[in-house]
Amino acid sequence: MPELPEVEALTAILAERAAGREIARVLPVAVSVLKTYDPPLSALEGHTVTAVARHGKFLDLATDGPHLVVHLAKAGWLRWRDGLPEAPPRPGKGPLALRLLLAGPERSGFDLTEAGTRKGLAVYVVRDPQEVPGIARLGPDPLDDSFTLEAFAGLLRGVRHRIKGVLRDQSVIAGIGNAYSDEILHAARMSPYRLASDLTEEEIAGVYEALGATLRSAVERSRGLAATDLKVEKRGGMRVHGRTGQPCPVCGDTVREVSFRDSSLQYCPTCQTGGKPLADRRLSRLLK
Repeated sequence: MPELPEVEALTAILAERAAGREIARVLPVAVSVLKTYDPPLSALEGHTVTAVARHGKFLDLATDGPHLVVHLAKAGWLRWRDGLPEAPPRPGKGPLALRLLLAGPERSGFDLTEAGTRKGLAVYVVRDPQEVPGIARLGPDPLDDSFTLEAFAGLLRGVRHRIKGVLRDQSVIAGIGNAYSDEILHAARMSPYRLASDLTEEEIAGVYEALGATLRSAVERSRGLAATDLKVEKRGGMRVHGRTGQPCPVCGDTVREVSFRDSSLQYCPTCQTGGKPLADRRLSRLLK
């Protein structure tokens, strides 16, 4: 799933290439991705892109009329294209969900695509981004100057949930998902199962420092890359996430995994859990 660093990079790409240009056509291919009907998708046509912003994992294309807001979900992606074909795309079984064409003879714009059968890509046309329910409930952005150690500590106070889940909760902190929460906790040398309310001041400070360093490093690595290279950069920058069975780059221990119904987490026992593997209930059931 694209998370804060990747959406931040896509925001920069669109700001550079689309800001100040007029939208000529917006062509829906998979109608199911459109989550609003008023204003209609066609209301974007003829308006000029004035700014591009990020709200957590949401991408916001602002015009001098309505906003086009996109959430890429688990398998969605944005592909910038020069020389889009003249013929309109046809609905079918392919990954293309929506095409936006900018005015001009070069026929540039972007495609929104989504792989797989579990569809989650969401597109909204709204007068104000706060009309999108997912944006309205977002917690603070961890890259904002107001996201201080004191603010972070206040978010954790009295929260009796595992720190892994707290970091992923968009209503607590905006933009962090499964991958970067694994990376943050590995950098902080903390078990993903620790309760947020049980953390000491020193541990909270450690997670806060790891959070900022991990996200800012990922944003910096992604800066200037083409959209097609962002996924490769994300995978290459991971120390534990997606690296089950491989050696931890810090201590050399084997990276372990805990599986859930529709996701998994990765961690290093030596760095994070005092050498003790966490129980994987799915695997335990299979062994019975």
